This record gives sequence, C-alpha cells and structure tokens, in this order.
Amino acid sequence: MKDISFIIAFLIVMGCSTQETNTRVWQSIEQRLQTQLITINNGDTLDLPEGNFMFTKSLAMEGKSNIVIRGKGIDKTILSFKQQTEGAQGLLVSHGKNIVLQDFSIEDAKGDNLKVSGVVGLTLSRIRSVWADGPKTENGAYALYPVLCKQVLIENCIAMGSSDAGIYVGQSDSVIIRNSKAYWNVAGIESENSRWVEIYENEAYENTGGILVFDLPGLTQYGHSTKVYNNKVYDNNHENFAAKGNIVASIPPGTGFMILATHQLELSKNEIRNNKTIGVGVISYDLVTALNEGEVEQEGSIGGVQTVNNNYLLDTLYNPYPYKIFIHDNTYTNSHWFPALSHDIGKLFFVKSFMSPPDIAYDGIADPKRSNPEFCVEETGDLTVLNLDAANDFKNLTKGLKQFECADVGVNK
Repeated sequence: MKDISFIIAFLIVMGCSTQETNTRVWQSIEQRLQTQLITINNGDTLDLPEGNFMFTKSLAMEGKSNIVIRGKGIDKTILSFKQQTEGAQGLLVSHGKNIVLQDFSIEDAKGDNLKVSGVVGLTLSRIRSVWADGPKTENGAYALYPVLCKQVLIENCIAMGSSDAGIYVGQSDSVIIRNSKAYWNVAGIESENSRWVEIYENEAYENTGGILVFDLPGLTQYGHSTKVYNNKVYDNNHENFAAKGNIVASIPPGTGFMILATHQLELSKNEIRNNKTIGVGVISYDLVTALNEGEVEQEGSIGGVQTVNNNYLLDTLYNPYPYKIFIHDNTYTNSHWFPALSHDIGKLFFVKSFMSPPDIAYDGIADPKRSNPEFCVEETGDLTVLNLDAANDFKNLTKGLKQFECADVGVNK
C-alpha cells in the first residue's frame, strides 16, 4: 500500500491525475501529449512514457515529416479512449511524410482507433489496437486505418474487436502488410481500392471473414495488383456484428478469403483451415447489392465505413466484376460439415453442396463487356469448387475444379 500511495502522490505532484480500474492505474497526459504532437519539429522523435493513459478527446498530428512516435512496448504503453467524449478517432495522423508509429497499444476509441490519412511513407510496427471488451457492434470500425496513403508498411501488429476491419488499408498505393495478427473482427485484414499491395505471413482467425480484397464504387481510385501469400487463415467463424447496410455486413460467418470486384490478384501458398462456410469466395458487386436488398444502415455508425451503394452503376469508371484472378498452391482443410446457416449464402451451400462446404466458389456473374474473366485456379486435392451461376438464381450451379483451369492470367501485367 505504501508503494501505491507513493506512486499516486508522485503522479499528482507531476500534474497527472489517476484512477484505478481493473488493477490498472490510469494516468492523464492528454494536454501535454496533444501539445507535443502540435509543436514537434520535423525530424524529431517523440517517446511515449510507460504506463496506462486515459484520454477524453482525439489526439491529432498534421503536416509533419520524418517523425517517429514510439512507446516503451506493446504491453507497456497503453493509450485508452474508453472515456472519450470528443472526436471520432483515437489518434489521427494526417498529411505528413515519413511517419513511424511503433511499440504501443491503443484501445477503445469511439470511432477508429488509429487513422492515418494522406501520408507518404508510413510504418506501423508493433502496435496493438483493440476494443478491450471484445466484439460488439458498438465498437469502432477500424483498429488500424491508413487511407489515401503511399508507401505503407504494417508489420508485427495486432488488431481485435473492430466492427468493420481490424487491419485495413484503403485507396492507398505500395502497401505491405506482414507478420501481423487479426482476430475477433468482422473482417480481419482488408485491402480496399488499393494498388500494388502485398499481404503475407499474417494470421487471421476467429473473425467473420479472414482476409478481404475489395474494390468499391464511388471512391477516389480503384484497386489492382495484389498478392496475398503465405498467410494462415483459420477458424473465421465468428458471427457478423457489423452494422446493417455496411459493406462487410454481407460477409457470411465462416469465410476465409473474400475477393470482391477487383482485378490482377494472386492468391497463393496460404493455409486455409476450418472456415466453416467457404475457403475462398470470388464475387461481383452485383451479388453484394442483391444480398443487401432492403437493408437500411443503422444510425450512429462512426468512422469511415463503406455502405452498400445501390447506385453503383452511376459510377461509369467502376468495374463491379472480378477478373484476372489467379488462385494456386494453397492448402485447404475444413472439419465442418455444415456452413453457417445464419446467412443466405450458408443456406445456399447447405442445399447445393450438402455436407461439403466449398473450398472455392465463384459467383459466376460475368462482365458483359469482357468475353473471358480470366478467373483461374490451379490447385490439387479433392476440393469442392463451385460456379454459382448467381445471375440466374443459382439454377445452373456447376461443380469441379476443371472448369477454372486456364493459362496464365497475367496478374502482374
């Protein structure tokens, strides 16, 4: 008790307020840290102290270059926004160059935990970003959220509890996501409308969907040239807790990979295990709108979530159909005999592929302007592979790997 009293007295003398919650001693450095983020000079390093720090407002840094912000360790420097009353993000970094964020945890923001916008040269390393109470619809959308960035590296990070995507990169170029873990999110790892992306040697588990590569309408750019390899994607069977109307609300529980309306994508050498509904799904935006017909977005969604756009055909530059997709040399196992029956897709697989949920499924909705979608699969083993024929209400659904054999699809061309 004397030690605790001494610590509390010391913090009061230093101008910090404290409170004890769940055995953590919380401190406040809110005003001091925000001042440091405003006044830091280009080229400087900001060292965050060890301890548990509670914030009531968003933190922001804008227009800085060659900055390092580092904590004392992922379990030693914890920034919590559990009591946030102002702002949507926990930490917002915008319009900078060569920014490194490393070695701290960020928790429980009202919206997105860590958002980085318009930065050229970004490294997120050894950051843990979570909602500590676990998966809930009320949680913020994104744990790690770079958007409109270039030259992005995300490595050795942890994301948990996001009501949209744990590790997300949107409308960005030259991205690497590696050696990270995502669990208890709706989407574990997601690349959206991004170009020249590599996602490798990550673990995505116990999400609704493990790894997603999406291209959506109405945004500043469209994605292409993505490589996803050497990842472990398993047990992604969590119920979908996204707000209704959000694009990720269409993900069936039990999804390993979902590839939506993108092109020039290579999926290879991944371990795809015990995702009860589907290993890899390749779909068009047409199917997404059909699955979400009649849904209304819940009020109160906070953050940069993308909702289903039923007017996507008005975006004349957007191609809603996937093409130049190459899937090869992955391993598939599934100990589940039945898909998740809480979702229409799961019910479809239960009827059309009884006691054998698909390892790979393509919705079969063809681009009317493209004679060959160049959707190619080179896998071995006794796999369940489906062409759903979704455009014709699944009437001519076909099975078998041979239907998707083809020559080089030119992923990198």
